[in-house]
Amino acid sequence: MTLDPRTLAWATLAHKALPQRALVALLREFGEPEALLRASPKQLGAVVPAAVVERVHTPVATDVFEHTSRWLDQAGHHLIAWDDADYPRALLELGHAPPALFHLGRRDLLARSAFAIVGSRHATAQGRETARDFGQALGRAGLTIVSGLAVGIDAAAHEGALDTDASTIAVVATGLDRVYPARNRDLAARIAQHGALLSEYVPGTPPRREHFPQRNRLISGLARGVLVVEATLSSGSLITARLAGDQGRDVFAIPGSIHSPFAKGCHKLIREGAKLVETASDILDELDPERRQQPVDATGMVNAHTDGDANPLLAAMGYDPVNVDTLVARTNAPPETIVAGLVTLELEGKIAALPGGCWQRVVRNRPPR
Repeated sequence: MTLDPRTLAWATLAHKALPQRALVALLREFGEPEALLRASPKQLGAVVPAAVVERVHTPVATDVFEHTSRWLDQAGHHLIAWDDADYPRALLELGHAPPALFHLGRRDLLARSAFAIVGSRHATAQGRETARDFGQALGRAGLTIVSGLAVGIDAAAHEGALDTDASTIAVVATGLDRVYPARNRDLAARIAQHGALLSEYVPGTPPRREHFPQRNRLISGLARGVLVVEATLSSGSLITARLAGDQGRDVFAIPGSIHSPFAKGCHKLIREGAKLVETASDILDELDPERRQQPVDATGMVNAHTDGDANPLLAAMGYDPVNVDTLVARTNAPPETIVAGLVTLELEGKIAALPGGCWQRVVRNRPPR
């Protein structure tokens, strides 16, 4: 398949990464990217500064551009530009939208109502379970789940939504010919088949630290709201939440134990005005106030239950992170008995080990009766 001149022109402009204000001025003057790239230095200079003129006329390295062309030439690979009918309107309304987006997968998802779920890369087992359940419940309610393909909360949210018709969009900070982190390669392949991958960076772009905060503005910008599941005070998900607030999006956060560092970021957001969330219905009701008067579909709920409290070791653990010494003090059982019991509970999937020698209960979520 041979790429059309318009796609090649937009791909060229994507490589040149012109300042947005200058690009807008040039497109207003010349009408389309092909005409812009054909314009003489004198014509360009009447519209933009000399530095921009030089950038427009500096050729893209042949091997680099051929790599992008080969990527675009594959089935299901798209470049979606400002003037495409299905460029996400939510981004256009924000301003500072990327002139071109590289896309892989279901293009129809870009027009669906979306919701973002983000959180810690070093999530607890409970946090991953919660993100997966919220992703599934909100996906079943018709919201396409947007996240960043990171390990931890992001990956769990994607996984939860993949089995729903609304599916999921992964917004990445590299070119779409790469998967970062590499351990999510299988997940990225499933998203490409059943959901969508999106990037503002040309194929071949490696992971760079400065790209991740830039990527976060697209995650929040695509969504009607953002849910933070777990976050430390230094978590990048707090950047996404701040951007969401700046963009006029609703911000939601799940509270946690006062002893958990993974709850401190969420608690900070709640103190600053984020909406405290316990169930998926809390989010759906906020996004659609009329829904509060309607019967609640049990599949749209995410509620914790307390099966297993008959186990004395689980009862002694409670719901906060706890270490062996604390459990010895609470139960008067010898350490070896506690350790053996913890191993059994972990194998049963009822608890998970945390950094620092602590353990925490894993609450399995299910619809209420």
